Amino acid sequence: MKKQIEKELVDSAKTILATKKLSKEIEIVIDKIYRSYLRGGKLIIFGNGGSAADAQHFAAEFVCRFVKERRPLPALALASNTSAVTAIGNDYGYKYIFSKQIEAFAKEEDVCIGISTSGNSENVLEAVKKAKSLGCFVVCLTGQKKAKMHGYADVSLKIPSKTTWHIQEAHAAVLHLICKIVEERLFP
Repeated sequence: MKKQIEKELVDSAKTILATKKLSKEIEIVIDKIYRSYLRGGKLIIFGNGGSAADAQHFAAEFVCRFVKERRPLPALALASNTSAVTAIGNDYGYKYIFSKQIEAFAKEEDVCIGISTSGNSENVLEAVKKAKSLGCFVVCLTGQKKAKMHGYADVSLKIPSKTTWHIQEAHAAVLHLICKIVEERLFP
């Protein structure tokens, strides 16, 4: 069992380290979020399951704080409003639980981030399409496989792995990195 544990930890670390190939794309996302906040925009994040939890965590880092004591920054995690999610799912279908909320809340100056390890989650895809149609800057966090979401993204952060939990671990690392640098730029 010790060998298996060590192998899994090394595989996780390798995936996270491999994301350095995305540094240019991450830099673009950081700059867009920074500029959005300067223009009075907000961050809107969405995903299913573990990705919904990542979206909530990421939004909380901006609304509360990451490292520095500072004013709150506007960020919404769309899976958090269970009344909206269940009403939209019931009345229109699960496919629209995020896109209806994007339609309600998103403005052109906002950054919208869809998180999906496969990159093909139907409800995340619909929200990405809607955000793009509204003129938002759209970011997709996915795994390395070719995905439908990539066709609608301004930037796709494709984690170089096919293993779901390694993709999710790298998503968390990338999201924390984005929080840290945006916070440092806004509050030097």
